[in-house]
Amino acid sequence: MHPLISLLFRWAVLALGVVLSAEIVPGIDYDTNRTLIAVVVLLSLLNTLIKPLLVLFTLPFIMMTMGLGVLLINALLFLFVGRIINGFHVAGFWSALGGAVIVSLTHVIVALFSQGRGPRPPRGQRRGGAGKRADSDVIDV
Repeated sequence: MHPLISLLFRWAVLALGVVLSAEIVPGIDYDTNRTLIAVVVLLSLLNTLIKPLLVLFTLPFIMMTMGLGVLLINALLFLFVGRIINGFHVAGFWSALGGAVIVSLTHVIVALFSQGRGPRPPRGQRRGGAGKRADSDVIDV
């Protein structure tokens, strides 16, 4: 898939998650579609630049909580965006946590439905001998 199309698809999924959050979670609301676009772009930017650093610095906590710390990071980023963007309202931490859960679930569900799409090789060309993939660098002897 072309990188620009992939980016637009990820933004659409994120926008769907934010819209669902605003509909489902009390305390989350946005004023206009322009506000929604600004929220999606800023959340995407924060998830790309800031979230990896936060995950790195809180890795022991994330491991102790078996991954739930990542949800806490997502909630804090959601709350932060609610404080920065005028017209996007997040009432507090619990609303942000609910919004982060909805956005995460939306992403997972869309990923499950879009997984495996696209052209597949013919049945005889999927695997090489001894259960190895035909396109791997391993040579069967």
